[in-house]
Amino acid sequence: MKKALISAAAGALALGCIWPAMADEGRLEFRGGIGSTPFASVNGVLAPNDVRGIAPGGRPWVIEKLRAAVRPDGSISVKGEGLLLAGGNAIGLPGLPRQVVATVFCGAVEFTSPAADLDANGNFSIRGTLSGVLPSPCATPVLLIRNFTANAPGAWFAAGIPDN
Repeated sequence: MKKALISAAAGALALGCIWPAMADEGRLEFRGGIGSTPFASVNGVLAPNDVRGIAPGGRPWVIEKLRAAVRPDGSISVKGEGLLLAGGNAIGLPGLPRQVVATVFCGAVEFTSPAADLDANGNFSIRGTLSGVLPSPCATPVLLIRNFTANAPGAWFAAGIPDN
């Protein structure tokens, strides 16, 4: 038992030393998400809640869980749970987007993932390669989950929280 605890502690220490190095090699990670709202208050005045020029979905949205990793070669893995409407008559339902994409911004430059299906509970899993290779370093990274219709990304429904 004592040997197992010592081995586990040594492994955790080694992982703690390696993990920050992996993050420094240009990998972006996002843990947690923020649902979109159509408008934001700016100095007491309602203004469209656009992010990097992308309009939000027409109603408030929530996301229960969001986890994403983007590697320097442009490969991306995103898992989202509970992407649901937070207002209107369809509150608590996944709404109209049947497919979503992830868009990663490095500054003003955007990269988009392949589309993934959104299930009846608002869950999705995106795996693939972004539309380009991220610059190194990626300045002010932003991750948006967007609807995908007519072969193009549309409004944003959730944003990833960077995991520093």
